[in-house]
Amino acid sequence: MKPIIVVSRCLGFDQCRYDGIMIDDELIEQLKPLVEFRTVCPELAIGLGVPRDPIRIIKQKNILKLVQPATGRDVSDEMKAFTHGFLGSLKKIDGFILKSRSPSCGIRDVKIFSSMESKNLLIKGKGFFGGAICDYFPLLPIVDESQLTSPKIREKFLKVIQNTSR
Repeated sequence: MKPIIVVSRCLGFDQCRYDGIMIDDELIEQLKPLVEFRTVCPELAIGLGVPRDPIRIIKQKNILKLVQPATGRDVSDEMKAFTHGFLGSLKKIDGFILKSRSPSCGIRDVKIFSSMESKNLLIKGKGFFGGAICDYFPLLPIVDESQLTSPKIREKFLKVIQNTSR
């Protein structure tokens, strides 16, 4: 049977990024016949449209919030509810390929700011959805598309998903 991989929908499946584009990814294209992909776009799932004003993570008093600065909207609770429901519904998954640096899907290098207005980066961390995946599935291979440009990381990811699939 094919490995089952959850993938960010904007990576070769749909024009759902905040700016309305789809990112063509050569490796994902090559994997399509070999892998059962389950696509997800958390931002669409919580009702943000395409195109949409960007969202960002802010950290205030050690609390992370997911906000849309242009509108002042805090979507933290919606994203947490979607994430909990989506991850709880997954039965058998062999790995994840997520969009790098995304405030929702990122698993590393996500910019975190001190306020909605701040232009200065406070720290880098994980996105709301991507971070929850790392916590919920610590034993599964979880990468972003930029990591898969490294031959070593790509080879390791492909071997692990091959070995974990049924």
